[in-house]
Amino acid sequence: MKDATQELAPKPLPNEKPPYIRYAFLNPYNLSLLAGVSVTSAATGHWWMGLCAAAGEAIWMLFAPDSTVLRRLWFDKVWANEKQSARQARQTKLYNLLPTLEQRRVYVLGELYNRIHQLAGENPSFTLALLRNDLQKLDGLVDDFLEMAHTCTRYEHHLQTMDANYLEQQIRYYEGQLQHYPIGDERRPVAQNNLKISLQRKDRYEELHRYLQTARGQMELLENTFRLLADDIVTMHNPTELSERLDDLRTGVEAVRETSRETEQLLQSVGSR
Repeated sequence: MKDATQELAPKPLPNEKPPYIRYAFLNPYNLSLLAGVSVTSAATGHWWMGLCAAAGEAIWMLFAPDSTVLRRLWFDKVWANEKQSARQARQTKLYNLLPTLEQRRVYVLGELYNRIHQLAGENPSFTLALLRNDLQKLDGLVDDFLEMAHTCTRYEHHLQTMDANYLEQQIRYYEGQLQHYPIGDERRPVAQNNLKISLQRKDRYEELHRYLQTARGQMELLENTFRLLADDIVTMHNPTELSERLDDLRTGVEAVRETSRETEQLLQSVGSR
């Protein structure tokens, strides 16, 4: 059985482009040919061999990176493998940072992922094109689940360092100081700043709790939907049903991701003060 993290396929990044020029030059065949001709030219004293090799290399580098055939048969496959390796390394790192319970949830989701792919392949209503397109959305959803699990774990660890009761006590204490210190007292601005920071920390505490509730709910929705797909995909006749469900999940995950970005910005704003 494959480990769940090995099933996480690469997700293209915005503006990410394959380095076709690098693939054309830095490959074993090209480098071996250049090295071989160079050594032979130096050993025999036939400088024209080196000149021909340089001219051939210039022509190769001029046309090879833009070759549609080379891209389809060679370069794009190298690019896909590089992305796959990079994604697996990143996801494995995240997976290893999770507590055991969260790792188990990721693993189970990976097993459901495998099961859905297997059942979809056995359903005669689903074409190969569908497997390449709609089912690829499952890859990103498993990635998203792992990332949300990692973010939730970080936030929960951070919340453990924050005492909500102590924050409330601080707020009441500084509010009492402001009532006690008259305007003009040099202690009053200090109490105001302390109250401001304490209120901000309370806001961040509540923001983290809201995010965790949303993210945990979305993680449960992903798990439940994967289970439902595994139940229904055997008898599913309309491929549109699968596509719509996966699109709805991605929309929900993107909303959670946006909330996470906003929460991170809030935490960084407090940390910079």
